[in-house]
Amino acid sequence: MRYAAAYVLAILAGNTTPDVKSISKILGSVGIDCDETKAKKVIDACKGKDVNQLIEEGTKKLSTMPSGGGAAPAAAAATTAPSAGADKKKEAEKAAPKKEEKKEESDDDDIGGFGLFD
Repeated sequence: MRYAAAYVLAILAGNTTPDVKSISKILGSVGIDCDETKAKKVIDACKGKDVNQLIEEGTKKLSTMPSGGGAAPAAAAATTAPSAGADKKKEAEKAAPKKEEKKEESDDDDIGGFGLFD
């Protein structure tokens, strides 16, 4: 998915024919090593298609994928009852004053998903 995202980002940035080098540059800017074989596969699959059509098709495919939410009840059932020591620890945590955590502000908050996740 990261290769497809980099391809679309290249298109949105004005590169009408992204190549492996441009995808590698985008991925590298966020610390991801580019597998040239995978990048080439995405480029070949997207060649000649409209980016809006690609996004629409991809959104439809994503909506049919399971989200993996079914494992949570099984994981909850697998837990054991807390011990007496754990109860005392929880009481001590409740009694201790909580420190306020400062949220770091990000410049990325207002970017949005380019309509992919709206």
